[in-house]
Amino acid sequence: MTLQQTISPVDGSVYVEREQATPARIEMALAQAVEAQRRWREVSLDERARICLAMVDAFVAMRDRLCEELTWQMGRPIAAAGGEIGGFEERARGMIALAEEALAPIRLADKPGFTRYITREPLGVSLIVAPWNFPFMTAVNAVVPAIMAGNTVILKHSAQTPLCAERMQAAFDAAGLPEGVFQFLHLSHEAVEAVIRDRRVRHVSFTGSVAGGAMVERNAAGRFIATGLELGGKDPAYIRADVDLDAAVPGVLDGAFFNSGQSCCAIERLYVHREIFDAFLERAVAWVRQLRLGNPTDPQTTLGPLVRPSAADFVRRQIEAAVAAGARAWIDPGDYPLSAPGSAYLAPQLLTGVDHSMAVMHEESFGPVLGIMPVDSDDEAVRLMNDSDFGLTAAVFTRDIDAGEAIARRLEAGTVFTNRCDYLDPELAWTGVKQSGRGCSLSRVGYETLTRPKSFHLKHA
Repeated sequence: MTLQQTISPVDGSVYVEREQATPARIEMALAQAVEAQRRWREVSLDERARICLAMVDAFVAMRDRLCEELTWQMGRPIAAAGGEIGGFEERARGMIALAEEALAPIRLADKPGFTRYITREPLGVSLIVAPWNFPFMTAVNAVVPAIMAGNTVILKHSAQTPLCAERMQAAFDAAGLPEGVFQFLHLSHEAVEAVIRDRRVRHVSFTGSVAGGAMVERNAAGRFIATGLELGGKDPAYIRADVDLDAAVPGVLDGAFFNSGQSCCAIERLYVHREIFDAFLERAVAWVRQLRLGNPTDPQTTLGPLVRPSAADFVRRQIEAAVAAGARAWIDPGDYPLSAPGSAYLAPQLLTGVDHSMAVMHEESFGPVLGIMPVDSDDEAVRLMNDSDFGLTAAVFTRDIDAGEAIARRLEAGTVFTNRCDYLDPELAWTGVKQSGRGCSLSRVGYETLTRPKSFHLKHA
């Protein structure tokens, strides 16, 4: 028996202990998933939707419990934890609503003597590996559309947030989902690799690090199965000279500091037109200083700890290296007594005098730090925004929507925004370029990654 522990970033205590699945339990889950999928694929789309909607209702009914557990597992301030429940509901209901159109057969033009069409066939068993930072919303991106498409799901959640998988199971059970259609397993890294290699797994969805994505590709190599990899980012934003500062400052900074910056699509690099740089910076410093770093179970806290002390120390080292290389830090960590080396609590930070030679401007930080550079033109902003190994999202803040859209077309990112950031619309494809990954979730396009086309060419006798 191997135990995994969830160490709460709130106070360093052991919050959850769970046994990892044995080889026998893994074998049972795979066998059940295969058998259940044979039956589930024959269930009508209306019935799948009914059950999935009932699951959402059961899930939302657990809201208070889910919020408290979320805070203790990964440190999200309790005042903001409810947003994850709302996001789960929005995405689940959105993908359920899209299913009928997305999964409908493609009817071709009449051809004398022939009937021709293309159906969307489920892939089979889908392994979904979900992260801790948005544990419900990242999981639902793949779980609900996979099940709606006629697949069965085995969810492996982060060891930091094991209760999230268990609560999703409880919601599906309450909705009457047939046994084996959705299952979760607490797995070691080695066991995850073995499951990916198993011939019964026909699809893998992974959200996590670049190294984790490479692991998925290594283990899936040669099996020709579908994979979806969402691997993070170093997302940029550009503040044009014509911007509405009253809207742009809170908009972009919330996108940088929400969840203590622990978001794949958090704004981690900021480019501000030189004409308004000083005015923007003055407002930005004031905005950051009003954040309240503290115990996330306190409703007054707006900035919680990072997921673990080592993650906070990684960001501290990035900040220290940048300052040593000539950057200026605008926030005094001494104003935040909880923030100290070796602690998961980290003071927010704004840096100027940065450039792309510094790790804080090219390495994913995943923490509450934002580097800001002045630019003299749209062209310079585009060049710097594209100067990255990542390409998940990018944002432009401007009053000129046509100019913003023109800039967005030039940006190397899977999703581009004007005048907002850090948001997933269920009707838009969620995808990345470069080291941000491959594949797609959400939207009608996302259903294509969870099905395969089957062509019918029927000649009349």
